[in-house]
Amino acid sequence: MTAKLLVYILVMAGVTYLVRMLPLMVFRRKIRSRYVQSFLYYVPYAVLGAMTIPAVFYATGSVISASVGLAAAFVLAFFGKSLIVVALSASAAAFAAELIIGAVK
Repeated sequence: MTAKLLVYILVMAGVTYLVRMLPLMVFRRKIRSRYVQSFLYYVPYAVLGAMTIPAVFYATGSVISASVGLAAAFVLAFFGKSLIVVALSASAAAFAAELIIGAVK
């Protein structure tokens, strides 16, 4: 293992530790501000959406089939279907769209 690689690993370990440790050190007491509480409540959903939505459009062979799968997922999730039903149906919709796109070409 080279020294450069070891430095990279140590820096990333330090950064990871700081990101996890700082909130515990800064927010020792219960947060009483309703604004901050509501902000922190939505942070995980915003981060998950920011990571997931762009990846959806690169998961298939075309943006059209990805959009069909995403639309199917949104509709089923809106109507309160379970996660497994949403995931399987969105995958099936994207697969069917790919088959249709392949047949048209």
